Amino acid sequence: RPDLHIKGFTAVEIRYYADKYGMSVPEVLTHLRDAGLDSLPGGGAEIFAERARKKLCHDKVSSDGWLDIHRTAHHMGFRTNATMLFGSIETLEERVDHMQRLRDLQDETGGFQTFIPLKFHNENNRLRNVAETTGLDCLRTLAIARLFLDNFPHVKAYWPMMGIQVAQLSQAFGVSDLDGTVRE
Repeated sequence: RPDLHIKGFTAVEIRYYADKYGMSVPEVLTHLRDAGLDSLPGGGAEIFAERARKKLCHDKVSSDGWLDIHRTAHHMGFRTNATMLFGSIETLEERVDHMQRLRDLQDETGGFQTFIPLKFHNENNRLRNVAETTGLDCLRTLAIARLFLDNFPHVKAYWPMMGIQVAQLSQAFGVSDLDGTVRE
């Protein structure tokens, strides 16, 4: 195999495959590893607070389910990323709770590589009446994440969601990586 790192399949997709094919999460991950998978992205975490999760993504894997899938992946030797959707209907306390749960899992497994806060966009969804958060809130969230998640090697700014100017400034707020090639 060429020297290539393959990152794919969110916890939501892993849970879907396990349910669809009547397999356990470790079985799905074993099949994917045997097929060449190296790491998992952090998508599907959204916000762990069940109050907000019921309104944002009631049909996705639960927050405990997301954490358990990443825990399993870490124990199997996979490195993964973690995300947090912010700036919609969650409270500041719920953001901190989300980061605390990630921090606790990282203390347990050491398997996270990067934390990626994702700014909520109100276009083309049922929460279009929710005002979008500010660039200042993005920078504060990134800075708090860098301080709070000091056990994560990297904090990444996803510039298509934050905007290029905020992403550029984010490097002075603790971000070690910029990313983004597509925008939905």
